[in-house]
Amino acid sequence: MSANSASAAPEAEQPSTGSGPGSRIPNVPFWAQIVAGLVLGVLLGWLARSQDVSWLVTTLDKIGSIFVQLLKLAVAPLVFFAILVSITNLRKVNNAARLATRTLLWFMITSLIAVAIGLTIGLLTDPGAGTGLTPKDGQLPENRGSWIDFLTGIVPTNVITPFTELNVLQIVFMAAVAGIAALKLGDRAQPILTLSQSILELLQKALWWVIRLAPIGTVGLIGYAIADYGWDLISKYATFTADVYIGCALVLFGVYPLLLATVAKVNPVQFFKGAWPAIQLAFVSRSSVGTMPVTQRVTERLGVPKEYTSFAVPFGATTKMDGCAAIYPALAAIFIAQIFDVQLGIGDYILIAFVSVIGSAATAGLTGATVMLTLTLSTLGLPLEGVGLLMAIDPILDMIRTATNVAGQAVVPVIVAARENILDRDRYDSASASPIDSLDEEAVETVPAAEPSDRKVPVTA
Repeated sequence: MSANSASAAPEAEQPSTGSGPGSRIPNVPFWAQIVAGLVLGVLLGWLARSQDVSWLVTTLDKIGSIFVQLLKLAVAPLVFFAILVSITNLRKVNNAARLATRTLLWFMITSLIAVAIGLTIGLLTDPGAGTGLTPKDGQLPENRGSWIDFLTGIVPTNVITPFTELNVLQIVFMAAVAGIAALKLGDRAQPILTLSQSILELLQKALWWVIRLAPIGTVGLIGYAIADYGWDLISKYATFTADVYIGCALVLFGVYPLLLATVAKVNPVQFFKGAWPAIQLAFVSRSSVGTMPVTQRVTERLGVPKEYTSFAVPFGATTKMDGCAAIYPALAAIFIAQIFDVQLGIGDYILIAFVSVIGSAATAGLTGATVMLTLTLSTLGLPLEGVGLLMAIDPILDMIRTATNVAGQAVVPVIVAARENILDRDRYDSASASPIDSLDEEAVETVPAAEPSDRKVPVTA
């Protein structure tokens, strides 16, 4: 039996720990590994800061940085081939244009709801009041966003730079062009599509290995955050931090379940049972794109057809950011405006909503939301130095933001599939929170999406 198949076996079938020569170490559930990593990270971070253990701080920083770099290493090719293959997969879906349009529409609807919640919480709590922070505490960010850069930056100047500089928006553009061209070529493009599917599966397999390192990466990321920033700094941002977590929790555990129950007419609890592996991984990895293979797998497990999932999830992983691009910039704009003593009006709040819906593609699906925040601030005319006020606390906020992003990336395909009568409700009702190892096994067993097929996924008129 291979290592993968052994780890994918149900927990109940694993032999118990014993002293005999045939005993094995019990299979610890992935969620338990993540929780253990969180706890150990907090303890080591507190120890490193309270005892001033510099080597431990450096070690935690390196562990977290290496984990993030491993995720980023696969991002550029993963996005390119995932988008290319997903667009060509739409040829297997009847009325694909309608599915794509409704997916985008629900992305926009949920983003508007999320930004409205963020603005409401910010106006009720005044997160910038009583922090002790002043404009002098801010600094200009290294990476900025503007509408000119956003609009002109969609088209790359060459095919190499987007991959070396990790410009996800340009990579999506090139992948979309390549995918549409492949559709137009028809059977002549089949060798390229087969190669693209093979490369995508190779990348996903390599990324599964990185995902399995998430508990170790969690120790480094959380530990360094505590060791470097400390509770004193976190206390200055207590209201703002609570606002972000409350806002994301309202969307994650309030809005999404309500939409699932009323629009999709499915059991919301069942959704969380099936999608939990992706949500928990997003929380610790802080990367929507890095979580994408898991998100796609759990969405399929929830009964969404593979042909549609392979389009909707990669598309959502690069554009659907309710946490990073809706709740967070809304609250951050209010927070920064209060620090710099700038009064915001109704028109400004409308602009925030507009930026959140239209500009979310600039967020890139990577750790952090600096570009989206600078895009929002520049649109409102707020000082970009305000971004520097939030950089220190960003890793703590990014965990819940990314978890919300990924949940939304799975919710929308379920809603659209349910409304279009292509959702396998029996499969949805039987979905369970199986270990992440079994999801990897499911990925191996799937049929390559690039293979020619006459099968169509029906869509109602």
